[in-house]
Amino acid sequence: MLERSQALVVGSINMDLVLQVGAPPRPGETILASHAELLPGGKGANQAVAASRLGLRVRMAGLVGDDAVGAALREGLAREGVLTDTVAGARGMSGMAAITLMPDGENSITVAQGANGELTPAFVEGLPAEAFACEVLILQLEVPVASATLAARRARAAGAQVLLNPSPPCEGTGELLPLSTWVVPNRLEAEMLTGLADPAAAARAVLQQGPQAVFVTLGAEGALVATRDGERLVAAPEVRVVDTTGAGDAFLGALAYALCQGLDPFAAASLATLAGAAATRRRGAQAALPTLDGLRALGYAG
Repeated sequence: MLERSQALVVGSINMDLVLQVGAPPRPGETILASHAELLPGGKGANQAVAASRLGLRVRMAGLVGDDAVGAALREGLAREGVLTDTVAGARGMSGMAAITLMPDGENSITVAQGANGELTPAFVEGLPAEAFACEVLILQLEVPVASATLAARRARAAGAQVLLNPSPPCEGTGELLPLSTWVVPNRLEAEMLTGLADPAAAARAVLQQGPQAVFVTLGAEGALVATRDGERLVAAPEVRVVDTTGAGDAFLGALAYALCQGLDPFAAASLATLAGAAATRRRGAQAALPTLDGLRALGYAG
């Protein structure tokens, strides 16, 4: 019998190589990084840690390689209070990501799936039913979309809500979107999902596919929230940006917390934009993720 959790994350677990550069390299150009660092990452793991730091009891379901990196990633999640009894090992390398970080805090990311590519529907089918007896399932698409879809079906059948971050965008989300309670793309992902460049129009188009709310994250501009009752732009607080890598994952973790607290989408977006902004103030996807006390120090009244 598994310990009950409030949130289940089915997704990717990576080790990130962060390279700080003055400007991105041009084709054929070799440049020197001013700083390099190995840090735990992966959208799934980041979002699990983000929700755990806000006080949720979180279980991670995913795969790491049978290498030293995999052992370190599993241990790191456990130190953050994340339940790892459904993190399994796979032959070969763990997931890896190369993150090029610019002086303004913006980044570009290249991911090698490694063990994450083995997170098949058979793996999801093999997860214990108790794992889905939670309040919210958190999904991203750094794992096969068929696996995410099956996880969403199992979660909905167990009475859980589904929080979907459709990143990176891919084919085959037609079955997944109607199973999702809240959907959270960034501006580019919303356009790629719908073919619509206007965030509000894109949010409305995604909303028509079944979710209760759509949050299009807009970086420093905040987030555009669309529900069947209307739309609203929720502004983000001004902060000194060091690294944007973990901002979206902090946003997701805060939304998971908000779902479990029963907050409405607009109140949830206010909390999430604060969490996303807070996460840009330090380097590293997981190192910068805020706690609830940290958000209260920035003005959150919850």
